[in-house]
Amino acid sequence: MQIIPAIDLLQGSCVRLHQGDYDQVTRFGDDPVDQALQWQEQGAERLHLVDLDGARSGEPVNDAVVKAITAALRIPVQLGGGVRSAERAEALLEVGLDRVILGTVAIEQPELVSQLATRHPGRIVVGIDARDGRVATRGWITDTEIEATALARKFEGLGLAAIISTDIATDGTLAGPNLNALREMASTSSTPVIASGGIGSVSDLLSLLPLEPLGVNGVIVGRALYDGTVVLKEALQAVSDGRLQDPSSDRSGMTPC
Repeated sequence: MQIIPAIDLLQGSCVRLHQGDYDQVTRFGDDPVDQALQWQEQGAERLHLVDLDGARSGEPVNDAVVKAITAALRIPVQLGGGVRSAERAEALLEVGLDRVILGTVAIEQPELVSQLATRHPGRIVVGIDARDGRVATRGWITDTEIEATALARKFEGLGLAAIISTDIATDGTLAGPNLNALREMASTSSTPVIASGGIGSVSDLLSLLPLEPLGVNGVIVGRALYDGTVVLKEALQAVSDGRLQDPSSDRSGMTPC
């Protein structure tokens, strides 16, 4: 199970949204490159970037920061948010990103997902963000009637790198992952699933391990790392061992990064 630290970018800063609400922003720092280097130094094997400006407006506001991060890191970096054309996806891959994540476009232009997955096998990810089991798009602003699992089935057999399954209701809450939704998603598709949303403790990370045989092989962690309820080095060790090392590895004993 790969633990993937997240950096959400808004106007060049590291932030987190509460349940995808742009009016509930917590700012964690103004140097995303330094933050990315910290996660690498603490043992991260992959970094997850979200361009929140791009997700909302479709405009590449944070490209300079993204390029600086990919240039500074040794580990692979993936990015989602506002990737709504083949040209945009190609440009991001060319600046050093290992993977690009397609969200809104997966609903609006599913043929584009197929084209890019064929052209870049193992480098295209579909992000499925759901509220009550139904997909939300355009930075979680627009709700649809499309079931998340039905969308996943559309891309079966394309050779995607992964599906990122985000539960909007738990994202940024530290309340724990939606295990039922993840189990259903992993059972629906043979594509590897990366969990996102709700992680608030090392125990939450360990709760995902029984889903690994179903295909949940990664988890994105954001707010818990910044709040200090999860310490990356300890979390990596606990997941590797399959158990907590001592009480200080859980919610109550963490110190901020």
